[in-house]
Amino acid sequence: MAESARRVRGGGGAARRAERSAVSFETAKFIERNIPNFEILNEEALEIIERNADTILEEVGVNFPDNPEALALWRDAGADVTGDRVRMPRGLARELCKTAPAEFTQHARNPNRNVVIGGRNLVLAPVYGPPFVRDAAGGRRYATMADFNKFVKLGYMSKWLHHSGGTVCEPTDIPVNKRHLDMLHAHMTLSDKPFMGSVTEPSRAQDSVDMCNVLFGADFVQQNTVMTSLININSPMTFDDVMMGALKVFAENNQAAIISPFIVGGAMAPVSVAGTLTQVLAEVMAGIAYSQLVRKGAPVIFGAFVTSIDMNSGAPTFGTPEAAHITYGAGQLARRMKLPFRSAGSFCGSKLPDAQAA
Repeated sequence: MAESARRVRGGGGAARRAERSAVSFETAKFIERNIPNFEILNEEALEIIERNADTILEEVGVNFPDNPEALALWRDAGADVTGDRVRMPRGLARELCKTAPAEFTQHARNPNRNVVIGGRNLVLAPVYGPPFVRDAAGGRRYATMADFNKFVKLGYMSKWLHHSGGTVCEPTDIPVNKRHLDMLHAHMTLSDKPFMGSVTEPSRAQDSVDMCNVLFGADFVQQNTVMTSLININSPMTFDDVMMGALKVFAENNQAAIISPFIVGGAMAPVSVAGTLTQVLAEVMAGIAYSQLVRKGAPVIFGAFVTSIDMNSGAPTFGTPEAAHITYGAGQLARRMKLPFRSAGSFCGSKLPDAQAA
């Protein structure tokens, strides 16, 4: 018994010594906003957009190609399914969205870095998805896994980033079918902040859940949200089987998904702010509703990624007033649905740290 007690005390001392020697950086708590929201749309405009979004879902519908399981869920929920197209009775999608939580906690490996997403909370995360990096020695070039590791470490060191993010850059030196494992491992081991999982293929989404089961424990993962993910809608109005397969995996396992249309105004949406917002709302409602068909109460986030297009050249533009207006308007629509909202910040088309980037 004495020997057993000594072993326990020794383990405790070793743990304390390891804790003292571990490198840890201060991270500010996620922001709880007290300032008023910036609202650009009045009640009449919001009601028109909501009514028209329901009309789109009812009369035009959305496509779920190569996904008979999704079509069956919609048919059972009361939607009109013709081929791959799903048309929803007015109000069906909105009613299904009501079971999504207004707030949820995303748990981190370090409980002190847990974040509450939704309500008046603001969680800041790094950039998502750039294929290129720039440094003093190599200039602008494709990113590598070494770059990815550095960005995860830099994100961990930042006091003002509450979240480790996901694809902080695209490590092109690792095959696509394997890189998600290395990326997620980096977030899990080089940082103790919350992170995002992989959605590039349903099996990779399942790999993300399996890795979290190892890190947090399978029972904990099923009862708590430990990952977010980014589910892009193939605008206009198409929900491809790859993204929906990944969404299904995350929803089934109680993990969060950002449901975000990928819209370039003037190319895959109307050129007007109100018209694009109508399409954004219709697509987001359909995506969130589907997540709730998979698992009622699954955590989701109303997302918006919107840029506009140069009508002379056809090139995407970033940092335009229209994109900002759509982002603000989407936030208003999300708040009316009592859903967390995700948007980008500091969008611009700059390739250098110049005045536009500022």
